[in-house]
Amino acid sequence: MSANLWYKNAVIYCLDVESFMDLDGDGVGDFAGLADRLDHLERLGVNCIWLNPFYPSPNRDNGYDITDYYGVDPRYGTLGDFVEFMHAAADRGMRVIIDLVVNHTSVDHPWFQSARQSEDSPFRDWYVWSKEKPANITEGVVFPGVQEAIWTHDRKAGAWYLHRFYKHQPDLNVANPQVRVEILKIMGFWLALGVSGFRIDAVPFLIEDMGLPNGGTQDPFSLLTEMKEFLSWRRAGAVLLAEANIEYELAEDYFDGGDRMNMIFDFPLNQTLFLSLARRTASPLRQTLMHRPGSAGMGQWASFLRNHDELDLARLTKAERGEIFTAFAPDPGMQLYNRGIRRRLAPMLGNDQDLIRMAQSLMFALPGTPVMWYGEEIGMGEDLSLSEREAVRTPMQWNDQRNGGFSAAERDAVFRQVPADGPNGHRHINVAEQISNPDSLLHAVASMIAARRSAPEIGWGEFEVVDLGTDDVLALSYRWRGGHVVTLHNFTDKAVTFPIEIDGIERFVPLLSDAHNREPFSGGTKITLPRFGYCWLRCGAERR
Repeated sequence: MSANLWYKNAVIYCLDVESFMDLDGDGVGDFAGLADRLDHLERLGVNCIWLNPFYPSPNRDNGYDITDYYGVDPRYGTLGDFVEFMHAAADRGMRVIIDLVVNHTSVDHPWFQSARQSEDSPFRDWYVWSKEKPANITEGVVFPGVQEAIWTHDRKAGAWYLHRFYKHQPDLNVANPQVRVEILKIMGFWLALGVSGFRIDAVPFLIEDMGLPNGGTQDPFSLLTEMKEFLSWRRAGAVLLAEANIEYELAEDYFDGGDRMNMIFDFPLNQTLFLSLARRTASPLRQTLMHRPGSAGMGQWASFLRNHDELDLARLTKAERGEIFTAFAPDPGMQLYNRGIRRRLAPMLGNDQDLIRMAQSLMFALPGTPVMWYGEEIGMGEDLSLSEREAVRTPMQWNDQRNGGFSAAERDAVFRQVPADGPNGHRHINVAEQISNPDSLLHAVASMIAARRSAPEIGWGEFEVVDLGTDDVLALSYRWRGGHVVTLHNFTDKAVTFPIEIDGIERFVPLLSDAHNREPFSGGTKITLPRFGYCWLRCGAERR
């Protein structure tokens, strides 16, 4: 087992520094607060933290509009505070990966401000311009209903600039060799401060190369190869995790056996997972897994339930999206961009504890690396009064006191209000209460993470979808280095009983289970999963 492939058996926890813990009492989360609450993550069992953008920014898009790639937004502290946090994480055996957002900058970035001043600016070609109004400027809009176009005319520049996202986020021209060099310098800077890699934002748009002159051509994946080669030379074991909502047919171009991307978020699997949850059958998820390509070599798929964006359902049919909307987002205000849902997991699943726990167990049991969003371990909810994706970015709920223990500031001074009332408000859902309750979701998720980290077969091994003769239950079998693990998940709201027989296996030892199936049993024995029940089994002898 190579230490350089640590991500094969990692559990990644994504958080926003702004929203996690405010230690200085100004109403905004900071690195000092994050360092102070690493004990929570250690108790939970995660071994890798993914940080959303924390760079200086006007914050029009939750920090994804960056004005300086080499600093920390003063609201979160200083570079010194970042380094102290890194040391605190390392002391607990936790790695840190950070967002690399180089598809675009903020319009306020000094590069763009210089570029728009004159065609002679040294930064003019760092962005993508057109003297004439491009045709079909609304084609390819990423945020329909909110974003009007992908090209905007800048009066100062006397030209149109490309922005795949909001108009305040002009695209960098990655066809320009100087831009590529700068991207590597940014990576090198943060690698020198100890990060273990990067989650790369919007990879398909990053490699478009729309700034090539005279319609020239260039291998669109060459930038990813350059980034991976640089990463490998600068820091052994560092990784690249791609946000790439792609069809499976394109996966190998992104993975290249792990010589480009180490990990890719599995968006197709995530979407059919929710279709299965809506239909109360494992069939859609089962079919997707059976047709999912291997990641090959050192590559790895990353699985998730919810993240910091909307639940994107764009790759499903309109009818399938409608089924999921009906089940989990019946109010149009819960939907977004004509394709997604802007809700957190627990309220989306009706706060049904059995269903929530089954879904959480399923995420850790899927082949690949699990990635979880902060607050999901306690069942936090969303605030639909906030705009767009901000609904799922409310502050962490630590206790039932003012501001949920997130900040000592006056309530009106907190950058974003902490939901207090309702079934998911901090008066009912918080870390302190769940720590003291052994039957809480927090303890259940911690047990799942412990099971996942003790079952490297799931991260390292080959998997097989086991045919149980029913689509009520998803059964996955993993083998690696003589070890064998089977996971079972009931997608229905009724108890399901079935025999479990696997060739050559005479004994099954439960590794993780809900209230039942805790004693070893023999092959051929009928097993019962309660409504939305789950069970992980180690087959035969203990792992050597």
